[in-house]
Amino acid sequence: MRLAHEDVQRAAARIGGHVRRTPVAEVGPGLLLKLEGMQHSGSFKVRGAFNRILAAVEAGPFPEGGVIAASGGNHGLAVAYAARALGVRAEIFVPEVCAPVKVEGLRRLGAEVTQTGAIYADAYEASQKRAADTGALEIHAYDQYDVAAGQGTLAVELLEQVPDGVDTVLVAVGGGGLVAGIVAGLDGRASVVAVEPELIPTLHRALDAGEPVHVEVTGVGADALGASRIGRIGLQTTTGRVSSVLVSDDAIVEARRALWRDFHVAAEHAGAAALAALRSGVYVPEDGERVAVIVCGANTDPATLTG
Repeated sequence: MRLAHEDVQRAAARIGGHVRRTPVAEVGPGLLLKLEGMQHSGSFKVRGAFNRILAAVEAGPFPEGGVIAASGGNHGLAVAYAARALGVRAEIFVPEVCAPVKVEGLRRLGAEVTQTGAIYADAYEASQKRAADTGALEIHAYDQYDVAAGQGTLAVELLEQVPDGVDTVLVAVGGGGLVAGIVAGLDGRASVVAVEPELIPTLHRALDAGEPVHVEVTGVGADALGASRIGRIGLQTTTGRVSSVLVSDDAIVEARRALWRDFHVAAEHAGAAALAALRSGVYVPEDGERVAVIVCGANTDPATLTG
């Protein structure tokens, strides 16, 4: 079942008073950057976290165990932020590859943190066992309708901010929640290019196979784009509705440096992946094409921005 535009519209109405309207910067002819690194908790993920929790509050009664999530870092930060804002207990499971800056951030937000397993899938398995014991509300990093619908509010916002419209939106893909939300949120008003690291081609391989398939998780984007299998919502919503391209780790690193050097925009590697498709020539716009690049996260060590 595909995520619907109406799901995203409802999410936008629900979370509007809880999230920031992040800026759009025109940095070149026909080139726009949607700066989701300036969102609460440093990434787009807080949109889905708020929508999931608030939808559960509406449905009631809310679990006494609070909320629980597994994350490579950004999703956990978002859940912890939303939970604190709404007065809800949060427990977050992260893999060992999670960046220290993100683990520290989780603890500052008051979440109980458990670091376990080599990759996201390991942390997710541990979180499921814990949720079964406590009855806490599970907030999946990408494969829940409320979560994906919340992420799609980014696209609704983008269209409102750019009244002349955009032709194409470039977005990085991990588990598929953001790209699904954007496809549903745009509702055919712009093309979508799904960008993944060559080393983690989760959606790319699934589109070829017609079903989610397991991929190894490695490379510079592993902490934030580290889903080993695309979500069902992501695959069903994007099939036949996106172009899929792959970028090298070197291209991601270069794009991240360029964001800081040229625009003073701090981004983690995942946040720079979409721009890497343009800068490396993997995606070449037509003459006059207006392209919006989603800079999806900024949770990184500032000391590494030029390295």
